[in-house]
Amino acid sequence: MKYALLLPLVLIPSTGMSQQRSQARSMVITPGGIVATSQTLASQAGAQVLARGGNAIDAALAANAVLTVVEPMSCGIGGDLFALYYDAKAKKLHGLNASGGAPEAMSIDKLKDLGISSMPQDGIHSATVPGCVDGWRKLHQKFGRLPWRDVFAPARYYATNGFPLTEIIQDHWRGSVTKLHSTDYSRQTFLRNGSAPDVGDIIKNPDLAKALGLIAEQGADAFYKGPIALGILATSKKLGGLLSASDLATFSAEWVDPIQTTYRGWTVYELPPNSQGIAALQMLNMLETLPVDEHDAENPRVIHWKIESQKLAYADLKRYLADPKHAKVPLEGLLSKEYAKQRASLIDDEKARCDVEPGKPLPPTGDTIYLAAIDKEGNVVSLIQSVYLSFGSGVAVEGFGFHLHNRGGLFEFDPEHPNGLAPRKRPFHTIIPAMMEKGPLRIGFGIMGGLNQAQAHAQFVSNVVDHAMNIQAALEAPRFTKLTFGGCDVMIESRVPASTREVLTEKGHRLEVQGEYSGWMGGGQAVMRDEKAKINYGGSSPRKDGAAIPEPDRYFDSLKTPVTTRRVQR
Repeated sequence: MKYALLLPLVLIPSTGMSQQRSQARSMVITPGGIVATSQTLASQAGAQVLARGGNAIDAALAANAVLTVVEPMSCGIGGDLFALYYDAKAKKLHGLNASGGAPEAMSIDKLKDLGISSMPQDGIHSATVPGCVDGWRKLHQKFGRLPWRDVFAPARYYATNGFPLTEIIQDHWRGSVTKLHSTDYSRQTFLRNGSAPDVGDIIKNPDLAKALGLIAEQGADAFYKGPIALGILATSKKLGGLLSASDLATFSAEWVDPIQTTYRGWTVYELPPNSQGIAALQMLNMLETLPVDEHDAENPRVIHWKIESQKLAYADLKRYLADPKHAKVPLEGLLSKEYAKQRASLIDDEKARCDVEPGKPLPPTGDTIYLAAIDKEGNVVSLIQSVYLSFGSGVAVEGFGFHLHNRGGLFEFDPEHPNGLAPRKRPFHTIIPAMMEKGPLRIGFGIMGGLNQAQAHAQFVSNVVDHAMNIQAALEAPRFTKLTFGGCDVMIESRVPASTREVLTEKGHRLEVQGEYSGWMGGGQAVMRDEKAKINYGGSSPRKDGAAIPEPDRYFDSLKTPVTTRRVQR
């Protein structure tokens, strides 16, 4: 089915067309700001911060802090953060990598001495230094407008007074019960009588309220050098962990230059390694060599090309992605248009490739939440933050109500591999924020879900550019995802027509058909600025509990005199 062009520079479709549209939700459209997150209370908090005079950074931080309370299995102060920020006044895009490295005392040999033969996927040895709080500090120091302590008010409110548990988040909570039984503290803090709370239950976390209060009142040092740091170290020591006071105190998030490519007249931005954003750009470079834009989004040839380009890009991802401070990543070669042509030439139109080898780039010539925020001035935040797998390492920091992430599980247990575990080294990272722009249009977007993310980014961009979808339709459109390296297995949503799926199967793809709006495809958010019209647009995926919420207009300010009431005689 061909989607109607709904970008803001063209006419709104007629009533007849709107009766037949494929998307379920309309975009949020306003001259004011918008905050789009995976939980409505977080979106609302960000919108309220905008109404109090905050900018997109203030709103994003407030929303992220609320998400640490209402969606604790997906994000938290024990995790990492990546962000892109477009400064409308300076007309400059900034990138922030707030991902932490392995403890200085951790190495492959050290883990072997402890009887460990592969990278732990949970437990204290899967935890790296959490970068989130310093990421918040760096973003606020450079761009924030409201006082630091003010942006934490909504999160502290919900942690103290409670919030009703929403549907999709409850489902993830229920699926993590076994992990939450790992310690007495975790069980007591996050379970009720040994089970997950129910939808609509009021959840309070006074220990997390305490931690957020310390950060709000004392700054990020409370986390890296103060009482929260002491709590992290005490918990680590109790479990035989290797984190040290120096690991926390010396951590600093890093400002980085975004990487980019062009795609049919649009410029698409991602963050550089150690995040996986490069794979999204590689996919787009390959797809640009194919006539994707000449077909509908659900055409089997289009989906086949996208799946095959994913395999090629991800083979390179697994082979080359690493912390560039510790390994040489052939960034320019991987992003080369000529290299993309070479890789795309390996795609067989009629047959799926089940065994894909990494290429040889030409020499030179990063469970999760994602949120997007935009303000009335046109500043745009694309921010992603995570504790990796649900409730991270399963290690809850006693007395402070949050879990440490398990990002260390993404290291290779091979000293010769570019992503091999080493002291103070940052692991391969799946979480990636993105932006794209063309003329007066600028879109901040992101889609969650581990290895789903880069391939979902490429599909989103193609939906907008090749298939003329607006940002809400592009988020909603049926997608595929492949969460393994190699093989012909691929998950696909059941909304892809059966006839298309039949052709893909004939080509050799082993389809695992998921629900109509499957969580495996990852929820996402997007905001868009039309700089010419000074209008903002927002979208939110139905695969999550969230929404895009506009900044409330100041309509009550227009009341010049108090409103009085009197009894009406009847």
